[in-house]
This record gives sequence, structure tokens and C-alpha cells, in this order.
Amino acid sequence: MSGFWSIYVIVLVLVTVIGSLWLLQGLSKKRVEDEGEVGTTKHVWDKDLVEYDNPLPRWWLILFWLTVLYSVGYLVVYPGMGSFAGIWGWTQTGQYERELARAEKRYGDIFAAFSGIALTDLAEDPEAVQLGRNLFQNNCATCHGSDARGARGFPNLTDDAWLYGGEPEKIEATITNGRNGVMPALGAAMTEEELNDVVAHVLSLSGRGEPNAKGQEKFGQMCIACHGVDAKGNQLFGAPDLTDDDWLHGSAEADIRDVILNGRSNHMPAQKEALSPDRIRTLVAYVLSLSKS
Repeated sequence: MSGFWSIYVIVLVLVTVIGSLWLLQGLSKKRVEDEGEVGTTKHVWDKDLVEYDNPLPRWWLILFWLTVLYSVGYLVVYPGMGSFAGIWGWTQTGQYERELARAEKRYGDIFAAFSGIALTDLAEDPEAVQLGRNLFQNNCATCHGSDARGARGFPNLTDDAWLYGGEPEKIEATITNGRNGVMPALGAAMTEEELNDVVAHVLSLSGRGEPNAKGQEKFGQMCIACHGVDAKGNQLFGAPDLTDDDWLHGSAEADIRDVILNGRSNHMPAQKEALSPDRIRTLVAYVLSLSKS
């Protein structure tokens, strides 16, 4: 935080605390009562309805005083006033790292027990699969779903269609390092008629339309570099197989047209910073068990 903003925050906090104390001091004073009766605010409704000016209950004022005093103590101990870190030097990052260290000390040995076992064998181990399932629910279910069947733009992990390969080592590499898949927008390189022809050809590849010679020719010019001459994809680039019935972004004609026209960009985040290698191995075991079942 820059010097200006640090001073700004400190001044703002101090004004708030001092203002609260000043207000409580004023409310703590006893009102002067007129002729033995409680004074009023001089506000009248419906001709005779008057609001009394009673002081706050003493116990209520005490709670307010304690709250303000607690806030002063908190600001001394913890960060809250600009760049002042507090006398304990507490930070969110430090707290997070300490919690990670405690968790690793408690659970690290459990995962380390599977470090020397082949991934294919881990997929047959119920304990390893259960541990991997727990990790999946905490780290992967947001995108792939709690049942791992994916959603539009997020691959289904329970079938045999793999963008980057379904071998254990490739799955481990995908989870560890992440993936970045890009389908370039090709609309600017095609006329409307050519786009229609390519869409028709792509539909025919999976048996959902008649062959289109012009579309096949344009496909050969624009698409085979990634999807291959036979349109069966390329796991090196994450280019999907267009001859099967597995569609990442929708199989309708309008969906295919939109993907070719505008392109797509998919990102699988790397998990190596969040999960240890042993944890990733049990996660791989769970993913393998899904496709096997």
C-alpha cells in the first residue's frame, strides 16, 4: 500500500473511532428533566403523539463502549490501519501457509503410502480411489461436476474421449501442469457459403448429414493441421475427434457454426501449486477408475 493510501486509511479509522467515542460520551450524559418529567424531542404527530427523549439504557451503552474498546485493541494487534501490520504481524498468507503445513503434517503420510504404486494399480485400490474422490470434489467438481460428467465446455471424465490422452501418465501431466486449448476463430477467413459448407461437412463426419465436397475441400485447407486429415483429432494439441458423437461445446448445427465462426478458448488450471505429487496420484487413480467403470 502506498504512503498516501496508508495515511488515508489510518486517518479514516482514527476519525471513526474517535467519533464513536465522542458520540458515546454525549449519550452517556444524563438528561435534565423538566419538573420531574422526562423531556421530549419536541416532535409531535397526530396533534398529541410526542416522542420522549429517554437516554439509552446503561447496559446498552456499556456494550457500545466495550465494542469500541475492543476495536481499538484489535487494530493494535492485527492489521487494519494502512501499512501498520499489527504487533503480532498476522497476515492472511501466513495463516494459510501455517494451516497448509498442519494439514500436510497430519495427512501427508497417508498419501505418501501410495507413492511407490503404479497408477493403474492405484485405480484398483479402493482407499486410494476414495482419497482421490475427496480431492476431486474439493478441487475439480466446480468445472467437471460432482459426477465428473462435465458440462458444456468442460470434458466428461467418465467416457473414453480424451482431448490430451487417457493414459495414466498423460492424465497426471494434465492435472499437474494444466492445459490451454484454443480453437481459433475462422469466420474472417471464410465466406458465408464456405462456412455453411464446412458446417455441413463436419456434421457428415459423425454421420449426421450428407457429404459436402466443397466443405471437405475447405476443411482440408483450414482444419486438418489440428484435427488431422481423417478428422480424428490430435491429442498433442487437444484437438477433438470430429468423427465420434462426443461434443465439448454442443453438437447442434448452430453450436458447430458458432465454434467455427468465433472460436473457443479453454483453460484447465495446473494443480501442482495446490496439490502435492502424492495427492495428484490419488486424483489420477480416481479419474482412471471413472473411465474404467
